[in-house]
Amino acid sequence: MAGIAAMVLTGILGNAMGLNNTAAFMASCVAFVAVSMWIDNRMSLRRRERAREAARAADRDDAGAEPGPALEPEQPERDGRGT
Repeated sequence: MAGIAAMVLTGILGNAMGLNNTAAFMASCVAFVAVSMWIDNRMSLRRRERAREAARAADRDDAGAEPGPALEPEQPERDGRGT
């Protein structure tokens, strides 16, 4: 949505500055790509930060817990009999 708004605004400004239609359209496309990439970067940073916070919270929750029997390695049963 922000990319389309930037495209429209750039097109209007390009026409007001006296650019021909091709130049105004090209400037609009550049603005669309730039704003879209900026928004994508911001969203990725927020997602990455949320994932880090979730991992830190999980580490804090599991820090004091002792591993249960499912996490301990199984010991082979040796009773002295041959197999």
